[in-house]
Amino acid sequence: MARDQDALETAVRLLGPLEGKIMRAAWTEELPEQFVVRDVQRVLPNLAYTTLMTTVNRLAEKRLLRVKQIAQQKAYSYTRAGSAADFLAAASKQQVERLRRQYGEAALVAFAAELEALTPAQRERLQNLAQRE
Repeated sequence: MARDQDALETAVRLLGPLEGKIMRAAWTEELPEQFVVRDVQRVLPNLAYTTLMTTVNRLAEKRLLRVKQIAQQKAYSYTRAGSAADFLAAASKQQVERLRRQYGEAALVAFAAELEALTPAQRERLQNLAQRE
């Protein structure tokens, strides 16, 4: 449970302030599994509907939320595209790829040095995490 909370806090920090508030509500199930912008407004009542709509759409563009048009309406519903841990895994993979492209083998050498500095217990935990993906 502590790791889930750590993943949540880290994931929220990677997002903009409002994006983080919305995704925290989605990931902690403060919002229903399937929700509309009005549901978000109930959780964040001090914000304008249009501000929330824009931000929720931005989260859908970033693939943190899935969007679906409600049948025979102009409205859309949203669902989480994954967990906070899923988002962290994808975001970290993108960052590692960016570092590798930018710094080449020097980035890989730096990562290898970091891995060598880990305790055996830390290495085992990372291996277990890697096997889950």
